[in-house]
Amino acid sequence: MGSHILLSYEFDGEGGGIPLTGDAISQQLKDDALAWVHLDVNHPDTKEWLRKEISYLDPFIVDSLTAEETRPRITENEGGALIIFRGVNLNEDAAPEDMISIRFWIDSHRIISLQKRQLKSVYDIEAKIKAGKGPKDAGQFISMLASRLIDHMEPVLSELDERVDNAEEMILENADTSIRESIINIRKQAIIFRRYMAPQRDAMGQLRMSDMDWLDNTDKRQIQESYNHIIRYVEDLDAIRERAQIIKDELANILADKLNKNMYVLSVIAAIFLPLGFLTGLLGINVGGIPGGDNVNAFWIFTGMLIVIVLAQITIFKKLKWF
Repeated sequence: MGSHILLSYEFDGEGGGIPLTGDAISQQLKDDALAWVHLDVNHPDTKEWLRKEISYLDPFIVDSLTAEETRPRITENEGGALIIFRGVNLNEDAAPEDMISIRFWIDSHRIISLQKRQLKSVYDIEAKIKAGKGPKDAGQFISMLASRLIDHMEPVLSELDERVDNAEEMILENADTSIRESIINIRKQAIIFRRYMAPQRDAMGQLRMSDMDWLDNTDKRQIQESYNHIIRYVEDLDAIRERAQIIKDELANILADKLNKNMYVLSVIAAIFLPLGFLTGLLGINVGGIPGGDNVNAFWIFTGMLIVIVLAQITIFKKLKWF
């Protein structure tokens, strides 16, 4: 098996499959029995293999399958469909919101899928095929894949929602500038998730309404269930973004209140010491005629006068309700 071919199976129609190698892959893709080949987009031989071995497909399909950048969508063509989905990135040391694309050409006789990075949902289906519990036809394959993609999204979005709850609790207990970075990261993740989930919702909605003959009512009901879930996920992401913005605004208000309170205290202190500073500065000039210069008790008299002024100021400020 070439290194550009990651997986290949002939389905037995009972949930199992027979691995294919070499020329049997190309031949099986042309036959009436359902076969699946999974390719690595990054490999230099992939595009040439597609053009050579599945030349009966529209060149537009090959170009779309090997495109550098993709968004979730579905395009029906001559009884088959070009389907592009995205799944959360569950690879080690990867960011879940860096969603991985999976591209398909699927019809009643063949499934050709491509990946740029490893997607767990694809290998979940392979494990089911090995266990004899995999898809029996093309419709079951795509409905099962959609279900696995949705299943892997659930814990990631639940964890994101829990982080929002924790941020709200931290705001109530002890608002601090360190929370701001966490809130920004939450909003950023929600925005990136939604960028791909919203078009994926539309693609699943279009797929469930398709009249392709290899999609039966059972498959459409399963896709409808996945569609309902992703609608809820998109709504949850909108709610997470709004809650994160509210938390950010509340944090800004709390910090602004703290700053205003501190500035207010400093302003009151400055107001109290303003006349004291004026008097001490006035009496500290080095010229003749300073009152009390020859009186040994002048310092204590002046100090007492300053204390009286401070008490008078405090009394006035309290009556004005400045503090």
